Amino acid sequence: MMPGMNPKQMKKMMRQLGMKMDEIDATEVIIKAASGDIVVNNPQVVRMNVQGQDSFQVTGTVSADAPGEGGAEATPAISDEDIKLVEEQTGVSEERARKALEKTGGDIAKAILLLEEEE
Repeated sequence: MMPGMNPKQMKKMMRQLGMKMDEIDATEVIIKAASGDIVVNNPQVVRMNVQGQDSFQVTGTVSADAPGEGGAEATPAISDEDIKLVEEQTGVSEERARKALEKTGGDIAKAILLLEEEE
């Protein structure tokens, strides 16, 4: 809420704008992400409907499942720019550059050193 504003006025203004908020009695929120699950314990969840579009606000204690404990195996996000940089610095193929980046968790400097050691 906005500081200094009467809660009744706020609700009235939200209704006029076509906004509707409902608190959801949740005990746990799990977000399934490519890099693993994000678990929110003791959450406070608010569902907001604005002109027919739902959005959720979640607050609480956040923890992530460790790989191998039910969560997805963490895969580092490796951009094409990172691969290109490793290729240019080491003179290896795109495939070898990608594998080196995956092996080093996306760390460009470590990937370059790893490939130079292999040569």
